[in-house]
Amino acid sequence: MILAGDIGGTKTMLAVFSASPAAGRGADRRAPGFERDSGVVETYDSRDFAHFDEILRDFCARHRPQLRAACIGVAGPVRKNRCSATHLPWTIDGAELARSLGLGGCALLNDLAAVGYGIDVLREDEIEELQAGAPGASGNRAVIAAGTGLGEAGLFWDGAAHRPFATEGGHADFAPQDELEIGLLRFLQQEREPVSWERVVSGPGLVSIFRFLLDLQPAGARAEGAPGLAGMAEAMTSAEPAAWISRRARSGDCALSARALDLFVKLYGAEAGNLALKTMATGGVYIGGGIAAKNLPWMRSGSFVEAFCSKDRMRPLLEAMPVRLILNDQAALLGAARHAATRLEAESVT
Repeated sequence: MILAGDIGGTKTMLAVFSASPAAGRGADRRAPGFERDSGVVETYDSRDFAHFDEILRDFCARHRPQLRAACIGVAGPVRKNRCSATHLPWTIDGAELARSLGLGGCALLNDLAAVGYGIDVLREDEIEELQAGAPGASGNRAVIAAGTGLGEAGLFWDGAAHRPFATEGGHADFAPQDELEIGLLRFLQQEREPVSWERVVSGPGLVSIFRFLLDLQPAGARAEGAPGLAGMAEAMTSAEPAAWISRRARSGDCALSARALDLFVKLYGAEAGNLALKTMATGGVYIGGGIAAKNLPWMRSGSFVEAFCSKDRMRPLLEAMPVRLILNDQAALLGAARHAATRLEAESVT
């Protein structure tokens, strides 16, 4: 069996999959190398655990998998098969995990690189097309995902296959484009500098946008709970304020929440376009993360794609790139399983 993991700042997912019978015998390189529908998946609240080892022990005690390979995606920079998670007080070491699992090795991947490996495992109904792009578009790809943070990765096309590579592009400087966005930058600079894209395009970023727009309201309106401003205290004290804002925007109960989500989606599209240009993603840009999938009407509204394409002389290039939204929240998990299966096959051949 193959152990796959996806460690995020909010939730951690672990799964075991059966390796494909064809693995190790010259299987089609496009095949995932594991039986996707064989997976047993568990989801944990990352914040409930002091360290990833506690989750791993619980999972193995529940399922007692007989493992042949393992790969874990982690939200953070992976160096020498070791990662200090960006949004958790955890350090994960692949060599230590391999020893505890009784394996010769356990690969660690950046979580967005893991999503990159998972793209070709997804079914057609697990992808929403936001922009068709040019017919037969091919070449490099890119992946961007807003969640607890903002992850970005590229997929280099070598002429035969896509090779995912991690980036930490979400931590690059935020670049406002109009007076409202400049105001947002100044608002955030009062709290912390520098201001990265992750401070704007993420769950906490949506909350920051909401607070900024609330701050622009007349003091009297804020104090009296004017129409569209009701429930602000509830939003800020909610255990998941970003989810609260999204729900109120979708239900139409809060005009300010809708405005915040509008601006968030525009900025999300702008940074996706930045990533597309930097990776020359002519083969397509893929949007992951739970925020996009849960707010499909906003992602489909056109403001995301317009901001994506609004790059001066590069607009025709960006309009030719497919833009697709990933609906399956297990894409990173499937990608980690695929990477482990590929390594297992390579070891079997040699």
